[in-house]
Amino acid sequence: MGATITVIIILLVIVALIALVAMGSYNGFVKSRNLIQESWRQVDVELNRRYELIPNLVETVRAYAAHERNTLEDVTRLRNQAQQVSQREGALPSQERADVEEALTGAVRNLIVSVEAYPDLKSNQNFLELQRQLAETEDRIAAGRRYYNANVRVYNTKVESVPSNIIANMFKFQKATYFEVNEPAVRQAPDVNFGEIAYRGDQEPNQLPQQQSNPAIQYGAPSDALPDPQQYDQPPTQSQYQQYGQQGGYSAPDAAPPRSTPPSGGYQPPEASPPGQSRQ
Repeated sequence: MGATITVIIILLVIVALIALVAMGSYNGFVKSRNLIQESWRQVDVELNRRYELIPNLVETVRAYAAHERNTLEDVTRLRNQAQQVSQREGALPSQERADVEEALTGAVRNLIVSVEAYPDLKSNQNFLELQRQLAETEDRIAAGRRYYNANVRVYNTKVESVPSNIIANMFKFQKATYFEVNEPAVRQAPDVNFGEIAYRGDQEPNQLPQQQSNPAIQYGAPSDALPDPQQYDQPPTQSQYQQYGQQGGYSAPDAAPPRSTPPSGGYQPPEASPPGQSRQ
């Protein structure tokens, strides 16, 4: 009887632990899903702001650049399509929304690039203000997209991992969709040409500048001779001064007076100081 009660207690403890783990996993899914929805609402606000700026931009460009008709029509069509998709979507974006927003981003970028050929439009204050607001909006969209995708990655990892995937299948937690905008201009590798090297002055390629040397030290040495490090530690000799001075260089310094040598015979005491002067 006692063994049966022990087994029942052990089973109840195991069931309680499983229930606690399942409850914690479920709450984690709910928290991650709410965080994804909140981060997406921040992106959606900036996308709606872009929807409002694009018509003003199109009208401003149309007044100065009527030849950009096709580009203006593409921007307007994609803007209306993206707005319609956003209105029929739920709390999270779909792949269709990501695709149409990517196309709209590319169309707006092409429009901004195409107006570089119109100086009058580039100096228009209304256009410059719209361009600045669009640039700020694009920056906020990019920052919100990175935050949203980070939350989606954490959530999708829980959906596919063991044992949390069991709870995900039981309560129908589906994988969320990334909101990615592929920008070929950013992903394109830069073109680096190592053959183009800038040189200073009229110096020829692959030619090193000649090192300036001290003529008093290097004079008379052959051009292909290796430098002697010991020459930099010794002063020029008298013959080098004379040889260089004959060809227009500087003259040799006066010879130093000969030093007197003490007479042989050992140490000589110093001479006595004159009266009245103390010896140092």
